[in-house]
Amino acid sequence: MIKKIKYLLVIFMVFAQFSCNDWLELIPPNGLIREEFWKTKEDVEAVLMASYESFAGLNRNLFIFGEIRGDMLEGDVNQGTGEQLLMENNIYPDNGICNWSNFYKVINYCNEVIKNAPLVQEMDNTFTDYKKQGLMAEAYFLRSLAYFYLVRLYKEVPLILEPSETDDADFYVTKSSEEVILNQLVSDLEEYRTFAPSGGFATIRENKGRASKASFDALLADIELWRFNYEAVIEHVQAIENNIEYTLMPGGRWFEMFFPGNSLEGIFEFQFDDNLNQKNGLYGTMNRNSSQYIPSQKALEMFAFEFASELVRGEDVTIKKYGEDEFIIWKYVGMAPDGQSVRSGSYQNSSNWIVYRLADVLLMKAEALSQLERYQEAMNIIIEIRDRGSVQPMPIANSPNAYEDAIMNERALELAYEGKRWFDLLRMGRRNNFARKDKLIEIIVSNVPSTQKRILAAKLTNPLGWYLPIFEDEIERNKNLVQNPYYDF
Repeated sequence: MIKKIKYLLVIFMVFAQFSCNDWLELIPPNGLIREEFWKTKEDVEAVLMASYESFAGLNRNLFIFGEIRGDMLEGDVNQGTGEQLLMENNIYPDNGICNWSNFYKVINYCNEVIKNAPLVQEMDNTFTDYKKQGLMAEAYFLRSLAYFYLVRLYKEVPLILEPSETDDADFYVTKSSEEVILNQLVSDLEEYRTFAPSGGFATIRENKGRASKASFDALLADIELWRFNYEAVIEHVQAIENNIEYTLMPGGRWFEMFFPGNSLEGIFEFQFDDNLNQKNGLYGTMNRNSSQYIPSQKALEMFAFEFASELVRGEDVTIKKYGEDEFIIWKYVGMAPDGQSVRSGSYQNSSNWIVYRLADVLLMKAEALSQLERYQEAMNIIIEIRDRGSVQPMPIANSPNAYEDAIMNERALELAYEGKRWFDLLRMGRRNNFARKDKLIEIIVSNVPSTQKRILAAKLTNPLGWYLPIFEDEIERNKNLVQNPYYDF
């Protein structure tokens, strides 16, 4: 009876926190216990949709984790204390920003789908193999994406592949190595890519907001780039290039990726619609009155009219100037690339969070090509991206480091504030046995007070300091967890 009550509470929480819309339609079970719930394909799809909405609800976290330790942002007067400490790399295990529980909530939903879909098929004779495998494929994608974030944030985390359904579940799981986790992700993604949707849903929101084969290819390319398996990166990106459904947005329509979103370039986007109570918090983070984050001096030198030649991606597009030394991030605030048309009403909280788009994966391919010393092929991609940004090509010396710097710069221009910068820099710092560690440390300390620069630079010579500590509550809860040694005081 205790187990049933616990499961009822879990199911209630899964459904109580989500609204219905045209494709994320969740029907509350109103008191169903486990034995009464997993009976139809609709039950399976409902929990899958819960995992999408739960992951989408992490959008502000994905921005914070992907940006604030880089060099494109500065904290403003209303920046939260925990986030300020993270930005300064002055972080301890008691900082709530380190809490990974919401990632594991997504993972548990996915584990529920993966385990129960085959059991439901035995009871629902309308649940075809095609439908079952498709829903399971989406769950594998979301689980893999969540674990890929965790690996890049914490390096080693518990690898949990079964749902926590009963009191008998193992709540004291040890950490797995980065290699073990990434091998599992690649294996799952390669196996289930065949069953992933290939479009054909009723709406563009569904086609862009659910895990397609191209989404699998993008995630696989990203993982393989993190592992420096360059030939595999090229192979996965080429699969996307061969799909005529995806194309670079022309310069005059570049801003359409952010308003209204779901553009021809988008591969996978978490969907938001304030009219359906699905709110993206980034307008509230970046509008003029929020005073939480502003573009850094480096960003101004990239985008501001005063310094830069950027037009398509520059001032009034990626950033906006209101006055002397008063700038905001415009991508998630504006309705047009004019620096004037501010989102209003329900549009304010309806901006999608783009996880992957074509320019992103093309630059992944360029990075892989350049590391293989296939410089002209890499240059062709850079030229293609810069051409649509109305920016002239630049000379690059034929060396992996020179191309790495150029591509990192191009990714900063193209993907600013899309949650990519920190992970790009971390990848650079890890490459070739930390050969460019000093460059990463230089970037990390650029955003901390001058009095802390020397001390922090010395501390960060240990690469374990580039990762987050395990939140202290998790250490207390799980007797088998071992703290990241960098934070084990």
